[in-house]
Amino acid sequence: MMDVVEGLSGRPQLLPWGAGIIALLVTIVTVCSLPSLMEYCRQWWMLKSIPGVSPCYPVLGNALLLERKGEDFFKQIEFYSEQFRSWPLFKLWIGPVPVMFLNHPDCVEVILNNSKHIEKSYLYKFLHPWLGTGLLTSTGDKWRSRRKMITPTFHFAILSDFLEVMNEQGNILVKKLQKHVDKEPFDVFMDITLCALDIICETAMGRNVGAQKNKDSDYVSATYRMSDLIQRRQMSPWLWPDFLYVLFKEGREHKRKLNILHNFTDTVIVEKAEELKNTQQNKHDNDGNSEESGSKKRKAFLDMLLNATDDEGKKLSYRDIREEVDTFMFEGHDTTAAAMNWVLYLLGHNPEVQKKVHRELDEVFDNTERSVTMEDLKNLRYLECVVKEALRLYPSVPMFARTLREDCCIRGYQIPRGATVLILTYVLHRDPEVFPDPQEFRPERFFPENSKGRHPYAYVPFSAGPRNCIGQRFAQMEEKTLLALILRRFWVESCQMPEELGLCGELILRPNKGIWIKLKSRRPNTGSE
Repeated sequence: MMDVVEGLSGRPQLLPWGAGIIALLVTIVTVCSLPSLMEYCRQWWMLKSIPGVSPCYPVLGNALLLERKGEDFFKQIEFYSEQFRSWPLFKLWIGPVPVMFLNHPDCVEVILNNSKHIEKSYLYKFLHPWLGTGLLTSTGDKWRSRRKMITPTFHFAILSDFLEVMNEQGNILVKKLQKHVDKEPFDVFMDITLCALDIICETAMGRNVGAQKNKDSDYVSATYRMSDLIQRRQMSPWLWPDFLYVLFKEGREHKRKLNILHNFTDTVIVEKAEELKNTQQNKHDNDGNSEESGSKKRKAFLDMLLNATDDEGKKLSYRDIREEVDTFMFEGHDTTAAAMNWVLYLLGHNPEVQKKVHRELDEVFDNTERSVTMEDLKNLRYLECVVKEALRLYPSVPMFARTLREDCCIRGYQIPRGATVLILTYVLHRDPEVFPDPQEFRPERFFPENSKGRHPYAYVPFSAGPRNCIGQRFAQMEEKTLLALILRRFWVESCQMPEELGLCGELILRPNKGIWIKLKSRRPNTGSE
């Protein structure tokens, strides 16, 4: 008799593999990953009273129910979140790992506001082959040391230098978009992503790679595919052991994509190290007395890493440097690109809001086509609210997770050490008690007078607490700069309804079917849209 599981529709579905094979693989996973059977039993016993997804099998948990594709998995998580909306949290077992989904700001605060809960979830382990244990994935003393070391990189003066790069690359993007004016709808997602990639390459690594001139970027396509592979592996406990993963087709593809990503950063690090060595040699040859000629050379994040020292005065190793460069390359282009695309999509559906943005831009820039300055960014207050509201509806990182290092009480429920707690920002940001009519796009929610008294953990697009996003000022600056450059010149119309987006919640929240828009030229201060 064939084994079956119950799908979202309630109809029985055949198991994807033979039950015996899966049980064997998951048993191997259990032996390899669980510290002890006693710990697993303790977790199971403590979590009995918390509502959860069913059916749930011993050791297997809910793993056989989970969809593997990003779009389908995200729909599934939305379904479960709605099903348990009246509860502050619910549980789902991914193989032997219990995952608590937090639905309420009070629950989120317990985790994010506690310096003891800074360890990333076990599921982040599958990012290690790509990102190592850099700032995103490290924990404990290593994370504290790196955070302290890297924080000066985001000093106001350094960010001001980065603004020049954002203007340069933004103007290249605007020229590309100009070709689409008054023409058929087009997918703008990749155009903005390539611009963001050029910006992060130049600011993080000091290298202009000309990604905007190459639509078929191997690095970008490898990033997207790697995100998909990692998400699939996280949901499939039988793929967790490395010695098993390499036997599968996905494991072999993972290795190929990893080579592309690491070769890209390896090449740049070697070139930058050689350049730094030559610069220091030239200074030595000139006895340090000659003045620098020409314009001031911009410092990149990589320059600072190559010169940085830890608390003991030691320089970072090559591996340390690559971990941080890979981390910043991934986090610094994919997240900002998604955010800017969502802003354009939402403005294209909300013409009244777009008109208000245009009025503010016209007041600040006064019909000129000059570059965006730091002072301009301060004055673009309404645009800032628009970006914040877009990140509420479509947070670039739709979920993130921590592992508890000690037992914890959340809203009266005891959560055992070793459990994973997952903050689903996409659902948290749509709580009708905090954000009335949560599906509506209303930038006015973020006016100071309307934000007053709001729960500080009801809106966490950049996480919060001790482990908040170190690059959020950089991201906000880039998003406002590029959007200002685009919206000063164009009127945007969206060509998709929400159900046509194909929301894909992998490492980044992106539309599986792109962002399709139409562009029209606009003349500031004429009232012509």
